[in-house]
Amino acid sequence: MRALALRLNTSTATLYRHVAGREELMVYVVDRLLADVQDRTLTERPPPTWHDAARRRMLRFHTALSEHRNVVPRLVAEVPIGPNGLAIREATITQLVQFGFSVELAARAYTTLAHYVIGFAAQLHAPDAPAPEQAAALREYYRGLDPKRYPSTVAAADALTTVPAEIEFLEGLQFILDGIDRELARNA
Repeated sequence: MRALALRLNTSTATLYRHVAGREELMVYVVDRLLADVQDRTLTERPPPTWHDAARRRMLRFHTALSEHRNVVPRLVAEVPIGPNGLAIREATITQLVQFGFSVELAARAYTTLAHYVIGFAAQLHAPDAPAPEQAAALREYYRGLDPKRYPSTVAAADALTTVPAEIEFLEGLQFILDGIDRELARNA
């Protein structure tokens, strides 16, 4: 709080008149990031399908978390219930219902998609996450495993270590969207 007060050219006492402490301040920081994600939604053309709507929203969320990695631990630790977090949740569920989802399926779809984006960001941006240049060493490690005990891992060494993170994210998102689509068809 002292560093923030110094940066804002004010005192910590002034900051404490507005927030109870660092924890509350971080809730506002996360909610501000979510406002940017939500604002981009409002300026776009309405999507033709629920797939397009969900993909757009999750890509914006993924981009925001990539640009502001320091908020990822907060999203892992707490459900965002500030005004902007609630607005995104409400808009997403409402949009899915408008595309024919039941409220229950819309809620499950929203939660699954949000958890995927947050989880992917948490793993990718963890302080001890492997750097991209470590892929070659990991690939060689997989190739050197006992092929009798780990035949699939040895065979998949290249596939496990050569896909760029962005492609991996998009493929995973597509897998989830396809699964939700199957559930939507089953519930229809």
